[in-house]
Amino acid sequence: MPGWVQTAWQEYARRFPRGLALELKEVPLSKRSKNSDTEALRQSEGTALLGAVPRGHRVIALDGRGKQWSTMELAQRLENWMREEHGVCFLIGGPDGLPVTCREQARDIWSLGKLTLPHPLVRAIVAEQLYRAWTITQNHPYHRS
Repeated sequence: MPGWVQTAWQEYARRFPRGLALELKEVPLSKRSKNSDTEALRQSEGTALLGAVPRGHRVIALDGRGKQWSTMELAQRLENWMREEHGVCFLIGGPDGLPVTCREQARDIWSLGKLTLPHPLVRAIVAEQLYRAWTITQNHPYHRS
């Protein structure tokens, strides 16, 4: 990942309180070549992503075909997850997106909008939006609408 992605992730992750850690598990991309079978690569990466999800965690897939949530809706969901869930995992696909198997395993499919975003940028956006949602639940002044 480019340095700016790591910096953004670390900046937002460090802001979370101890009891609500934002952790990152990176799954390596499959090797690509000019003649690669894109669907096979996507399936392989999806299997690795699902294999990295701890038992009992809620799975949320990020996919453009999912439902868009406002920041306030995300804050409400975060409050529910903090109260009811053991943990939540957000699956961000590689350059070819997520396979159907990941979307089928997800309890929610979240779309960040109609734009196609590079997966490194999605990582930074998700970290910032989760932090923003948390600040809303805490009546912290970070979020201004």
